Amino acid sequence: MQSSYNFWLVVISFLVAALASYTALDLTGRIFTLASIRLRRAWRLGGAAALGVGIWSMHFIAMLAFSLPIPLGYDFTTTAFSLGLAIGVSYLALVVTTQTRLTPLRLVAGGVLMGFGIAGMHYTGMAAMQMAPGIHYRPDWFAASLVIAIGASTAALWMARALSNDDERHVVHKRFGAALVMGVAISGMHYTGMAAAEFLPGAVCGAAKGVNAEWLATSVILFTFAILIVTLMLSRFDARTSFLIGSVSKLNGQIVRLATLDTLTGLPNRSTLTDRIEHAIHGARRQRSLFAILFMDLDGFKTINDSLGHSAGDEVLSAFAQRLLLCVRASDTVARLGGDEFVVLSENLDSREDAGTIAEGVLDRMRRGIWTDSQPLQVMPSIGIALYPHDGDSVDTLLKHADAAMYEAKRAGRSTYRFFEQSMNEAATRTLQIQSALHEALTAGHFSLHFQPKFHGSGDSLAGAEALIRLNHPQLGALAPLEFVPIAERSGQIVQIGYWVMRETCRQIRRWVAQGLPSMKVAINLSPRQLSQPNLVPTMLEIVKEEGVQCEQIMFEITESVAMQDAPKTIEMIREFQASGFEIAIDDFGTGYSSLAYLQRFRVKQLKIDRFFTNGHDEHGPEGSAIVSAIIALAHSLEMDVVAEGVETESQLDKLKSMMCDEMQGFLLGKPLSADDFSELLRERMMAA
Repeated sequence: MQSSYNFWLVVISFLVAALASYTALDLTGRIFTLASIRLRRAWRLGGAAALGVGIWSMHFIAMLAFSLPIPLGYDFTTTAFSLGLAIGVSYLALVVTTQTRLTPLRLVAGGVLMGFGIAGMHYTGMAAMQMAPGIHYRPDWFAASLVIAIGASTAALWMARALSNDDERHVVHKRFGAALVMGVAISGMHYTGMAAAEFLPGAVCGAAKGVNAEWLATSVILFTFAILIVTLMLSRFDARTSFLIGSVSKLNGQIVRLATLDTLTGLPNRSTLTDRIEHAIHGARRQRSLFAILFMDLDGFKTINDSLGHSAGDEVLSAFAQRLLLCVRASDTVARLGGDEFVVLSENLDSREDAGTIAEGVLDRMRRGIWTDSQPLQVMPSIGIALYPHDGDSVDTLLKHADAAMYEAKRAGRSTYRFFEQSMNEAATRTLQIQSALHEALTAGHFSLHFQPKFHGSGDSLAGAEALIRLNHPQLGALAPLEFVPIAERSGQIVQIGYWVMRETCRQIRRWVAQGLPSMKVAINLSPRQLSQPNLVPTMLEIVKEEGVQCEQIMFEITESVAMQDAPKTIEMIREFQASGFEIAIDDFGTGYSSLAYLQRFRVKQLKIDRFFTNGHDEHGPEGSAIVSAIIALAHSLEMDVVAEGVETESQLDKLKSMMCDEMQGFLLGKPLSADDFSELLRERMMAA
């Protein structure tokens, strides 16, 4: 029997197939991201209904597009059964696709079941026509329709899973393209199945008086499009809502992270550490147990930061944080307070010795450990330890006391640890008082300069002076430089104090000249913090120009240990000073690296022998004298002058003279004098001459 198709209904059937495919892909992506099992089950049921209606509608609309030269109709019960079959197959597809793991075997099994289900739905729908005699199917086309159904179903399951990630780039375009491919495959299965059907001449449709075909076609088309579009809108709305919820949750997580963790190292920050210490206090109070606070500060980190830059400093801090985590127990809390300060909270200790063992382990591992990170710099901490309840019963007190112990560890030589003692609290209080005094000293005029005379090798004529700073505070009294200079160095106040010393020295030189006195060359000490300033030389030049003093009248002294911390940079700075007209001396020679290679490259004007070697003349006899003699000979061979510090006995003076030492200074020859007293000394020397 000759058959024909309604072109527009064929087009509509393809559009329904493509829309149903896109809905399936979109629903799969939605279901796969749901964490709640309950929600996934609900979406599967709703999605199966929408997807089943879509697939069934495609087949039914395509069947409605088919016509024979006899009246056609469809049995309602059989048609409804085919719809139920389509929904069931769709549910099976969603269950298979949204499993946690889609193995190849599961994919093939799902494709076969779904293919047979779709084929069953198709041929059940055709049976709803109730043809008499029955429809005859050609085996080859029938087999081809089954192969297409299984192949299309397997491909559909694979594409649905592959495109289940909403975060993938261009996922909408990819789903649209996949939906067109799936629509072609589903339509191809249907029309292959229709090609397999043979309607015998004289056949009659038993359901011709059933549901009206035109009314049914219109209803199915409208109903199907409505269901699929509404389902897509709900899916997109839910996806948008989930995206917003996820974004808010992610943002909230980032806010929590910023509030609780250090952004550079990822360690707990001060706020989190405070909470954990408070929790530890409550727990230790109930259990009558012991815990320790280990306060750490990296030795020499300021030099690294200033010489290599902040990015290198950040890398060192990050590497140290990760290394520290490997040095302590898994139950310990490692936190960063800021800068190069780290704290370890170690709970449930049996004794004070346990805290010492942890500190020793950190220092030993940091000193000898082979690390997997790429950071070449080996940094060591100084560690202060405070114990609960012996050293405090509050967070602030414990941290303050651990900090005080850490500074005591630095004073003890660095890269070591100290337990808190009550005397340290007094020292810390004293440190705070001195810091406060330093803040007001410059503006209030509490600083003054003393000048210690330097004599030529004969011991008679003046060669110059060394400027020495003094601090006389109204409440604290006279403070020795050894007490306040290290504090000023740690706090950074030494930079401005150094500029004050330079300016005041220039002014005093100008006063001597104004009084008709000889113009003395004055030596000024430079601290490590000053040397790290990038604009040190230009600032010093600006000061001498403003004060009207020649650069040749100033000599800067750099201690040997400081000069060797970053020898290449020191050489560069020495060259810059010398190019500007200043002279440079290496102070405390022999107490640091004593690198002859770098000493030759420094090419400074003077070497100052440390007082330890000067005293060696008396304490160590010939051996001490041999060392001093060797230093003087070395300096002279490099065309450098030698200054001996700490000359306090006649025997020392005589031996230095015999060794042709160029200059000397010490209490035997002249103590540090105030500016007025030094002026009087110059006047006496001038009159005597």
